[in-house]
Amino acid sequence: MRLFLSSYRFGAHYDRLAALVGAPGRVAVIPNACDAWPAAWSGAVSSDVVPLRKLGYAPEVLDLREFVGRATALARTLADYPLVWVRGGNTFVLRAQFARSGADIVLPELLAADALVYAGYSAGACLLTPDLRGLESTDDPAEVEPTCGIEPRWDGLGLVDHRIVPHLDSATDPDGASTLLAARYRNEGIPHWALTDDDVVVVDGDRTEVLR
Repeated sequence: MRLFLSSYRFGAHYDRLAALVGAPGRVAVIPNACDAWPAAWSGAVSSDVVPLRKLGYAPEVLDLREFVGRATALARTLADYPLVWVRGGNTFVLRAQFARSGADIVLPELLAADALVYAGYSAGACLLTPDLRGLESTDDPAEVEPTCGIEPRWDGLGLVDHRIVPHLDSATDPDGASTLLAARYRNEGIPHWALTDDDVVVVDGDRTEVLR
């Protein structure tokens, strides 16, 4: 299994993503964490597609809403990509769209087979943790039902054994919500990685590294 999990895009460790992926090629960009914000959706997509393209990748948007109830088709589509890029937004909305499309089953199977690399930042990283409780302090679960038509899911995909707190000491978190959440997890004895926007968690097979 190959994972590149960050607080913000490449963090300060793009070289480690390049090492996981190899030569740049096609990338499936999954922007569904932004589905509750239709006015911002296109701009959010462009903000990821442009830097990926500059690095030599060929990004293609893969909208999970087009695969609701079509998990087999999603599996066939994802299998053609060496890299999946899952951007930030609302973690609960992203989790719901993974459930509706079957991506929460399909992607772990592809990752277990080492068929592709998963790169996710912010919500895209938090999605892979065991449990999403606590993230309601930064992401609004109430956006799930009007956007996705289902109740919020509080379970992550469980592909890593720590929860993730992104945007520690970041300009994107002026109120310090991430600092408070990290303190809560510490006080409750919950294993977690608190990541600044430079930090990255890399999983390569049996080896997990937190890069500061």
